[in-house]
Amino acid sequence: MLQSLLPSPEKLSDAAANAFDKVFRGGVADLRRTPARIIDEAPKRTIYRYLAREDRERALPVLLVPPLAAPTICFDLRRGCSMAEHLLSLGHPTYLLEYGSIAFSDRELGLEHWVEDVIPTAIERVSEDAGGKPVQLVGWCLGGIMSLLALAARPDLPVNSVATVASPFDFTGVRLLAPIRGAASITNGMLLTGVYRALGGAPAPLVRRAFQLTSIDKHLMKPWAILTHLDDRDFLAHVEAVDHFMAHMHAYPGRTMGQLYHQFFRVNELAGGALRLGDHTIDLAEVQVPVLSVAGTTDVLAPRPAVHAVRDLLTGAPEVRLETAPGGHLGVLTGRNAARTTWRAIDDFFAAHEPKREQRHLRVVA
Repeated sequence: MLQSLLPSPEKLSDAAANAFDKVFRGGVADLRRTPARIIDEAPKRTIYRYLAREDRERALPVLLVPPLAAPTICFDLRRGCSMAEHLLSLGHPTYLLEYGSIAFSDRELGLEHWVEDVIPTAIERVSEDAGGKPVQLVGWCLGGIMSLLALAARPDLPVNSVATVASPFDFTGVRLLAPIRGAASITNGMLLTGVYRALGGAPAPLVRRAFQLTSIDKHLMKPWAILTHLDDRDFLAHVEAVDHFMAHMHAYPGRTMGQLYHQFFRVNELAGGALRLGDHTIDLAEVQVPVLSVAGTTDVLAPRPAVHAVRDLLTGAPEVRLETAPGGHLGVLTGRNAARTTWRAIDDFFAAHEPKREQRHLRVVA
């Protein structure tokens, strides 16, 4: 019995090698970014094209749309667990939208800056760079929400289909926010409003801490998890990659933070299918392309009911496909099982809605 509880010599050898690399070689994860070049750049908008052999690019282009505050390495977490690498391997010309860091001077930027300027422009630039082909979007969290709002405001954009991952549309389903709504009802929202106005938004350290609190159990148990998995190099590499991701969070600009707080969290305006930005309203019923919505089974920040509520809002879309995959908020996008679950669902969805090669050619020529 005792012998069965002891690790095998092979596991002890692997654990020793991994411990040596973590202590003396800086870690076990390969955090090199997938090579890319800039194709377009403007304030708060940089568009990258990942480098690949052109003779392998046989599918429609894909634009990766991150949320605000999160580093874009969410789509390129580490070698061997990178959505960008995966899409390139399938022949998709793959592009990334990056917003850059947010400073106090950016506090007046609201959601309309990204919904009505940054994302539509990025879609047009990607389509142009890809020879006029329609673009397929992958948006994570707020990136998925902003992508659909951009399409609702501009149905003429050259988009073929959209995949959203962990993008909540009904915030009453996010139990994590219930205490915030309770406090806001007592103070009429003024307490938190005063805080983010004074700070010019939500600073990066605060964003990082809030993200960690969504999986506080894993955060507290991480030392034990590392110790008990010291022989599992892939597990250790993923933990390192997630720590690297968390260390590079950005801030939220003040006006955007105010819109999220009042219109999303307090009023739950998005659950009604429309969002007022400035002097006009964007109706999600105007989205006219197929949409995939993927929810994580253990995501407390975007639970499945909150994510899949989007189906009833996209009444103009020819298809709204709902999928559930293992993982929390980040894990469902790029966890160790994502290639077999979330990414496969996205692959199947895009393949089902890609025009035939001949039809694509005619569309480009026209």
